[in-house]
Amino acid sequence: MQKIAKTLEVSEEAVAEALQALETTLTGEDRGLFLVHDQEKVQLTTKPDFGALLETIMKEELRENLTPAALETLSIVAYAGPMTRAEIDYIRGVNSSFSLRNLSIRGLVERYPDPKRGNVYLYNPSFDLLKFLGVAKVEDLPEFERFHQLIEKLRHPEEKSVEETSKEANAPGTQ
Repeated sequence: MQKIAKTLEVSEEAVAEALQALETTLTGEDRGLFLVHDQEKVQLTTKPDFGALLETIMKEELRENLTPAALETLSIVAYAGPMTRAEIDYIRGVNSSFSLRNLSIRGLVERYPDPKRGNVYLYNPSFDLLKFLGVAKVEDLPEFERFHQLIEKLRHPEEKSVEETSKEANAPGTQ
């Protein structure tokens, strides 16, 4: 509750009163949410009564085939991970949040904090994806080197390959 009070710039007593009022509202009416308390922590969650319904919805969503957008996102992560969502968005040219969420829920990609930047996450193909595809490592994916290099060119268009640098050095009129 200290964190809530600090964030909202109010007293802890005001937070406690507001949480009590919210809890009364949620339990007094037929609502799908309730508050879970654990010492100084509080979380708004779904009522356990709705657990079976949510499980059915999630299973139904997971049974559906991956969309072309999700497959594209998964391919980029598989061939060029680890990478940030911003890099994925840049390569795809569209927001990839929904696709990444869908892939994470299915256990096909993993998300973890970037050790260099605390407010950024990196996405990598999951161990379960590799098992499902029957490969020991991402480098065993079909035409890995070719697609990895293509994606790297998209990620870093300013960097020139060894071949391009060599061609420029040997071009007429240089030196």
